[in-house]
Amino acid sequence: MADHTYSERLLQDVPHLKNNRNLTERIVDKIILQLNRVYPQVLSNKEAEKFRNLKTPVRARLADLLKHLQRKGERECQEFYRALRNNADTVYSTLPSRRHRNSSDPLEISPDLEKMILNDRGPVFFLACFSVAAGLALIMYYNHPEVKSPDSAKKVLGFSAVGFGRQIRNILISFLEETSNL
Repeated sequence: MADHTYSERLLQDVPHLKNNRNLTERIVDKIILQLNRVYPQVLSNKEAEKFRNLKTPVRARLADLLKHLQRKGERECQEFYRALRNNADTVYSTLPSRRHRNSSDPLEISPDLEKMILNDRGPVFFLACFSVAAGLALIMYYNHPEVKSPDSAKKVLGFSAVGFGRQIRNILISFLEETSNL
């Protein structure tokens, strides 16, 4: 779905846009004005006047505008989406083509999941990382040559090596041997 063109997306979104009550006359006029003034190659003055005619109902003007943009081409449809996002972000985020893109794009994060990203590993992971950081801080503190480590701290480090793997155990024991020789 992510490789669909803007004109195909617009074709998919037309029913939703026509029936969306959040697209008021004011917002539709802002979109038309943006397409006319910021991107005059998308809508000429004559076309903008036609789509801003107050005698025509908003839904009919919007439907005509969408058909016109689809006939004009890909770039015009892209500029419509840009104008829609600038003027009615809530409508833009609820488009059917956006929902399908969000669910199929692995790099884009949904707002609900964004809140839980830091919590996905759980408390055990946090405690393990904290323990490793505290252990490294303790080793760095007692490794400093100016600090004279008491014998009880060496015992704690020696006993803490029992619960670790072979490589970490060897590092802690070699550290204790080096500090005891000083």
